[in-house]
Amino acid sequence: MYITVDQITASTKANFDTAKSLSSKTFAGFEKLVELNLAASKALLTESFTNAQALLGAKDVQQVLALQTGLFAPVAEKAAAYGRHVYGIAVETSAEYTKAFEGKAAEGQKAFNQVIENVSKNAPAGTESAVAVLKSALASSQSAIESAQSAAKQALAMAESNVSAVTEQAIKVAATVGKKA
Repeated sequence: MYITVDQITASTKANFDTAKSLSSKTFAGFEKLVELNLAASKALLTESFTNAQALLGAKDVQQVLALQTGLFAPVAEKAAAYGRHVYGIAVETSAEYTKAFEGKAAEGQKAFNQVIENVSKNAPAGTESAVAVLKSALASSQSAIESAQSAAKQALAMAESNVSAVTEQAIKVAATVGKKA
């Protein structure tokens, strides 16, 4: 089996299209992050002036302390929401990379399998056992790769679950502290 110019051209075009798509996805993720930061900065600036104005209108130290402690829970909730948004953007963008990587890996595996199949068909007589060992090693490596991918996906799902649980717990603690104060 010989590689033709058309195959090289098609492969180069496919790789270029993948790079272009991933670049667009990366830029879109960056754009979402910039928009989130601008919105958060604008909200923070507005709330800071509103809170400063409320503090300046306080009649005594007790009222100042009450205003400050009353701000703790909403600030913690907003910080957690901001973190969730950033995490969501990162997960969404990385999912595109994972999808592209898995697609390219599958294509590479398919091409490699075709090469092994061609080698086994054209192998000289008496090398059947060597070809069988090669095929067995290939099957084992594919199984190991699939297991590793499955474990990585499970670890990511568990990490996402833990992040959600910790965030919710932090919001509950902040709300409790704000109520006690």
